[in-house]
Amino acid sequence: MTSQIKAVIFDFGGVLIGWDPRNLYSRFFPEQPQAMEDFLAEVSFMEWNAQQDKGRPFTEGVAALSKQFPHRAELISAYHENWKDTITGSIEGTVEILKTLKDKGYALYGLSNWSTETFTIIRHEFEFLNLLDDIILSGEVKLIKPEPEIYELCLQKIGRPASQCLFIDDSEANIIAARKMGFDTVHFISPEHLKKELKIRQLL
Repeated sequence: MTSQIKAVIFDFGGVLIGWDPRNLYSRFFPEQPQAMEDFLAEVSFMEWNAQQDKGRPFTEGVAALSKQFPHRAELISAYHENWKDTITGSIEGTVEILKTLKDKGYALYGLSNWSTETFTIIRHEFEFLNLLDDIILSGEVKLIKPEPEIYELCLQKIGRPASQCLFIDDSEANIIAARKMGFDTVHFISPEHLKKELKIRQLL
């Protein structure tokens, strides 16, 4: 059976590019992993960061959270000032898969929850991003996964129905939302697992 997939859509953070705020914050909490986790939970870090991904300026986000948690203001500012330290590099196994799919002639897209402010900082460091036909960045379009509207926008740009698109993301919530809209999906666990899933679909 030949696959009907014509376009493959990749998430960035955790799939093609390593991102982890703990990579930055561990130096503020030396040998105190639990204290670091307590801080991240206390300020609802991921929920707060998602607003920057959706387009809120970092200065505004830092000011709002610092006002809410004045005793954590220094740590909150540190994220903005040292953001680049959250990037741990390319996830090489996935990059190799991306290159192979490109060579096979598939249309390739990026669909990422990412602030335009910070994406600009690292965009030039990852040459493999040039292999993508287009990138839909949440901070640019002011929509965020798992909102259905960002998937609809993605399909408009691709010009194909969801049934002809494979979506790869490490967030289960994002995968569930895409599946509801008719995308074929792979919940990313590792490059090895992704390769196996693509072979099942006869894309590799």
